[in-house]
Amino acid sequence: MLRRGVVLAGLLASLPASAGEMTVAEARHFIVGKMFHYTCFEGTRGQGRVYPDGSVAGSIQIRGEGPMRYAVLPPGTIRVNGEAVCASVRGVPVHPCFSLQQTGSESFRGAISGLGFAYCDFTRGHERAQILRRAEHRVTPAEHHASPLALRPSLAADRGE
Repeated sequence: MLRRGVVLAGLLASLPASAGEMTVAEARHFIVGKMFHYTCFEGTRGQGRVYPDGSVAGSIQIRGEGPMRYAVLPPGTIRVNGEAVCASVRGVPVHPCFSLQQTGSESFRGAISGLGFAYCDFTRGHERAQILRRAEHRVTPAEHHASPLALRPSLAADRGE
């Protein structure tokens, strides 16, 4: 019983303090400099990072179709406007602001303010774990259990094998 209580306390501690909108300071601490994977309501997905200068770098696949593309947006793209986090992209007449709600210890939802249906869900990506997972996917089960590597004949002869 004590063990269940400890597990429950751990789970509760990992949840956000409140399910409400993050303040600018909370968002800055939670998001800036960290890699996040995202999926949006219409299928767009990718991963990226917001830097302290408001620049953004990452990958994007529009509507989940076509190639994944690398994108970099300049400093000042993500800006603080009073108590709102907004985006400003040169050539785009609209500068939307966002409602940012922490949904877990490593996740949040960003929605365009006033348009709750237009959102993206973000989950913190652990880069080292991603590298390991990609490496594991490259080795097929047959390759993993294959016989030991054999030297090329020319190398084997040089070693007297």
